[in-house]
Amino acid sequence: MGKRGLLNGLVALAALAGAGVPAGAQPAEHKALTLAMARKIVAAAEAEAVKNNLHESVVVLDEGGVPILFQRMDDSQLATYEVAIAKGRTALLYQRPSKAFEDVVRNGFPGVLSLPGVVAVEGGVPISLGGRVVGAVGASGGTPALDGQVANAGANSLKE
Repeated sequence: MGKRGLLNGLVALAALAGAGVPAGAQPAEHKALTLAMARKIVAAAEAEAVKNNLHESVVVLDEGGVPILFQRMDDSQLATYEVAIAKGRTALLYQRPSKAFEDVVRNGFPGVLSLPGVVAVEGGVPISLGGRVVGAVGASGGTPALDGQVANAGANSLKE
């Protein structure tokens, strides 16, 4: 095959590669949590925990449910690590605070506990940027209500 044949083959491959893409299709652009944002969230959550004399674990998850930043305060229970992540993932997967599931169970509908990835305990809060959920914060170490207060303080720090 000569240079002309090779060139024609490459042109044909390039045409085929673009054949399935609609004209004007663009990759989606969206905001994402950064490490700096995660640090701000954790700092605000920690400040709320200290204010309430709590020993919390706080995690910030990206939109795929992977921890960006985790912090376990002195004297917090070891299990709070996994509980904080589970609460955060519940909020992320279902795009609502984990408290919503706690409320549903409390109101007599325990069936939600069979949904995949649900932890029906307050302390997980989704994080939205530009009207889209891009991650979550989870907190554990106090009562569910106090964990929710800590997680909300973290999530709300991005609104300031």
